[in-house]
Amino acid sequence: MPPDMTPPQATPPEKDHARHIELVLHDMSQLFNSMDPSPFLDKDLDQDAEEFIVNWAREYPLHQPVTLTIHLEHLPAPDQGAMLADAVHNFFAYRANLSRLEFRRLMLEGRTSLFIGLGFLAVCFVISNLLLASAVGKWTGFIRESLTILGWVAMWRPIQIYLHDWWPVRRRTRTYLKLSRMPVEVVQKTKS
Repeated sequence: MPPDMTPPQATPPEKDHARHIELVLHDMSQLFNSMDPSPFLDKDLDQDAEEFIVNWAREYPLHQPVTLTIHLEHLPAPDQGAMLADAVHNFFAYRANLSRLEFRRLMLEGRTSLFIGLGFLAVCFVISNLLLASAVGKWTGFIRESLTILGWVAMWRPIQIYLHDWWPVRRRTRTYLKLSRMPVEVVQKTKS
């Protein structure tokens, strides 16, 4: 059963004012993926809970701190509350590391694509300008233009990576890092 996720408190934004993300759960187990056999501190968060926390964290500026308040019907022992906070921090630190690896792979793909694209573009220009320069005929202009277009199309992927694809990965990494350090409070759920 997905946790009852309450939207964060609507408070006027201030520069360094911490924003609150609140989760209302029946018990601690709802926060974690029940299929994950890992020890408690290394458990994955429930997908709905993770998505809720991350989406609300993205609503706030990256420089603005957030706190997570987890409302439980039955409070855990004090040491379990601290373990719960550590588990949340470990999960988001792990996600930040995965996101960093994704960024490195993306940059490697960008460099590889750039070298391949530049090489192919150079070959197209050489063929177009040197080999077809002295050729005459009605198809020569068509082939020359086609090679130029083909060479620039080969540059599409590196341009996409370096202009567009990298910054969402970087933002996600910074969001995960912020969540890996956020204060986590466990409080008694109030009955309404």
